[in-house]
Amino acid sequence: MGLCSSAKRKTENPFFRVSNSRANPQRSNEDESESSGGSNLVFPVSVPVTPRSEGEILRLANVKNFNFSELKTATRNFRPDCVLGEGGFGSVFKGWIDEQMFRAAKSGTEMVIAVKRLNQESFQGHREWLAEVNYLGQFHHPNLVKLIGYCLEDDHRLLVYEFMPRGSLENHLFGRASYFQPLSWNLRMKIALGAARGLAFLHGDGTGVIYRDFKASNILLDSNYNAKLSDFGLAKDGPSGDKSHVSTRVVGTYGYAAPEYLATGHLSAKSDVYSFGVVLLEILTGEAITGQESTAQRA
Repeated sequence: MGLCSSAKRKTENPFFRVSNSRANPQRSNEDESESSGGSNLVFPVSVPVTPRSEGEILRLANVKNFNFSELKTATRNFRPDCVLGEGGFGSVFKGWIDEQMFRAAKSGTEMVIAVKRLNQESFQGHREWLAEVNYLGQFHHPNLVKLIGYCLEDDHRLLVYEFMPRGSLENHLFGRASYFQPLSWNLRMKIALGAARGLAFLHGDGTGVIYRDFKASNILLDSNYNAKLSDFGLAKDGPSGDKSHVSTRVVGTYGYAAPEYLATGHLSAKSDVYSFGVVLLEILTGEAITGQESTAQRA
């Protein structure tokens, strides 16, 4: 998905209040359990009271709740020439909103946004949509894509992000189009460092989140080639206390997922570190890993 950031940034916007608290996604009874790991301790977590309802997650998100009609206007009625990308989740559209009031604006003016519209038949589903609102609605970091708002109206589920004009790292590394220029070594290292900082933030004390889908297509670039992690639909709370991992169904992308996670379903921050190593290898060699088109089962 190609998202990007407006040249202007309003630091006092009430929808972008920085918060040290966060909500956790609703948990499926069959999806997970925590397992003991003895001395193999990974990133203890300090977590506030866990919300158990969708309403609590949406209430705690520091983002705007858009009406569907607003986003319909902002994207010119979701016109085909506004499509930025498509996938199993649905389509991403380019749109425009007023930066002060966050209302739909005329194209070519004001703040550019990217609107992800979820297919009603999407395998990604409501749970992953809610996970994105949960995590990106609470976390604010220079190397995470900014969630501006969401829409949940009737059967419509949409997410509104800052627009990332340089698109994904994957396109720059492997894209065949002429407008994707080869990345210099300095830019490659800048992108790798930015992505690492975003991942380190997620793994840190007080956050303790496992990304679960770290790959080149989920690393987006702003106009200055600053890397930002996107697509938090598969993100998951990490182990707490003296637990070394959580046990869950395997989801993610083959080739990037750690072998031990694929074999056992045991998930820890180390699983993300393996994925980072794969992406770093792609950055250094300019070659895609084998099997990157094959996606594992998604929750």
